[in-house]
Amino acid sequence: MTTIEFLRQFRVGDFAIFDFAAAFLGIYLASSFLSRIFLKIKIKIPKRNWVFLTLPIAIIIHLLIGNITPMTRDFLDIGGHYVLKLVIIVSLVCGLWGIKRVGNK
Repeated sequence: MTTIEFLRQFRVGDFAIFDFAAAFLGIYLASSFLSRIFLKIKIKIPKRNWVFLTLPIAIIIHLLIGNITPMTRDFLDIGGHYVLKLVIIVSLVCGLWGIKRVGNK
């Protein structure tokens, strides 16, 4: 068993705790860089918003690359998983809250 397999064996339902921790840590560490990039195209995204946008971005990226994870599958399931859908939608709204276009100074 490799280290990654060992770390991914700890789960809450179908979801590996390690995957969530790695995603949130990665976005937290990249948030300063990402905010600076978007500021160059005149969009101000506060660093805390990136953390809220982690799960919605993950679903979009997994759909784009065609890698359907359990969370993506459950989010797309029309007949259930309403708590997950609510968490993703609330995360999206909180993540988009406070994003502003900035003018020339």
